[in-house]
Amino acid sequence: MQKQVIRRQTVLDDHLPNTLHPIIKQIYASRGVVSEKELELNVNQLCAVGGLKGLEQACELLHQALLNNSKITIVGDFDADGATSTALMMEALTAVGSYNHNFLVPNRFEYGYGLTPEIVDIAFAQGAQVIVTVDNGISCLAGVKHAKSLGLTVIVTDHHLPGKELPPADAIVNPNQHGCDFPSKSLAGVGVAFYLMLSLRKYLREVNWFQEKGFAEPNIAQLLDLVALGTVADVVSLDANNRILVEQGLKRIRAGQTRPGIQALIEISGKNQQRLVASDFGFALGPRINAAGRLDDMSYGINCLLATDISSARAMAAELDDLNKARREIEQGMQQEAEGVLKQLNFDDTNLPNAIALYQKDWHQGVIGIVAGRLKEKFHRPSIVFALAKESDSVDENVNEEKDALPEIEIKGSARSIPGLHIRDLLEHIDSQHPGIILKFGGHAMAAGLSIYQHNFDKFQALFNELAGLWIKEEDFNGVIVSDGDLSVNEMTMDFAEQIRAAGPWGQNFAEPLFDDEFTLVQQRIVGEKHLKIVVQKNQQVFDGIAFNVDVKAWPNAKAEQVHLAYRLDVNEFRGKRNLQLMVESITLAKIGV
Repeated sequence: MQKQVIRRQTVLDDHLPNTLHPIIKQIYASRGVVSEKELELNVNQLCAVGGLKGLEQACELLHQALLNNSKITIVGDFDADGATSTALMMEALTAVGSYNHNFLVPNRFEYGYGLTPEIVDIAFAQGAQVIVTVDNGISCLAGVKHAKSLGLTVIVTDHHLPGKELPPADAIVNPNQHGCDFPSKSLAGVGVAFYLMLSLRKYLREVNWFQEKGFAEPNIAQLLDLVALGTVADVVSLDANNRILVEQGLKRIRAGQTRPGIQALIEISGKNQQRLVASDFGFALGPRINAAGRLDDMSYGINCLLATDISSARAMAAELDDLNKARREIEQGMQQEAEGVLKQLNFDDTNLPNAIALYQKDWHQGVIGIVAGRLKEKFHRPSIVFALAKESDSVDENVNEEKDALPEIEIKGSARSIPGLHIRDLLEHIDSQHPGIILKFGGHAMAAGLSIYQHNFDKFQALFNELAGLWIKEEDFNGVIVSDGDLSVNEMTMDFAEQIRAAGPWGQNFAEPLFDDEFTLVQQRIVGEKHLKIVVQKNQQVFDGIAFNVDVKAWPNAKAEQVHLAYRLDVNEFRGKRNLQLMVESITLAKIGV
């Protein structure tokens, strides 16, 4: 679906310093920056440590565990946020004097998401006395109840939206829980874990823990590289507090003050460590960590982050890179199949459902979220892709597949939404109005996960489509690209591209600047099967550009003379050379030759 390019409205920027480039001032103002103070991304501008509800109880429990040398088990999630949260907790607990802690991450193919009763049993068998969840737990009612029945202490740290009922944990730290006044509701799971460890250090200082044990207080800021990586990779909103966390982490990495695992991931991704930007977390490092949880075992990713020497870190990063290549191949095949299903249903840009829900029993559970995201981007519809919850649940082809004869086979779905539809709220509505269809669900406004029985898929698909039509405004179905306007050729320079880069970090809800204009198309060719390499001209100046994942049926276009581009200014680095490049978000014909 071709998205419409619209330009942001001009916003009053008199409150921002005149030392900024006028265009950058306007970019900041249009993204809601209302004071010069918001541009001071220093650690002393972070939200106060004590603002998170539940921190005091959690610190008291962890202090008691340290006093008793209790076995602490960190239970993480199988994505990059969960991996960085787990690694942060492991390192921070060691730094404050724990010698009796380990981690568990559920294998998505065997146990599913979060603190399930099965994971509790494994932790208990390993001798756990205290369980600390990171990036999960707020919706794990059964798991927490089971842990409590076994006499375990449970501390939940999470950032996902809570349901109507909270788990009976001994302490809950979550900025989105009812009654929490913490100003930043957009902390990632790793951000919550970071605040907990900051608070624990303060608590231990006040009870003279470090003095009595005879060692120096740890520098928790050394963990900011993990916080930055997990925050961007989880695509949480980059509010002022998160921008500080990301910027401080980036500064440490660029200065060479990062762990071997992150250094190795940067190397294998072909990035320049001294010039790393926030988007590199989301498009280069994060996917390689995520690949471990999607296709195999997230322990690979966590152990890479915990590596203590560069040699072993490089070996693990190479394994993660191989997994990521395999993940891309599986994803591409699934996406083609999904689009094939849509074609069979006669869907096109002018004939689309309100929402897309697809299921195929041989699809890979590890990449359904990515495929849902790709479908959402292509068709601009909320999308859910389902796969079998467990490989062993596959149905024998000879089984009578009449609906009433189908066994209760669980399928798992990963959902991605569009602006204008809070996907978790919609799932909650379906669950409350049609009890029994959804087995479990959780998530955010733009992404969620759920489980249903296979025989309920058609019913769920119909409800999802019907409610999306009622909840989404007609104008929200039309995908748009929001531009910051045009640039003169005098502004399309390496120097201005560097100013934009330095003005970040950019990310979710603090979008990297994007511009649009008409150009004369000089050259065009396909590279890498589906990427369009172009040379364009404006006022006698020529510029290189690249558009990823174009429709190869439409491009190259021999009749194209003038094109309208929506693009970002980028500095391309190749074999030691740096050149200005336009990263093309959208290319359309402005004029067609006869």
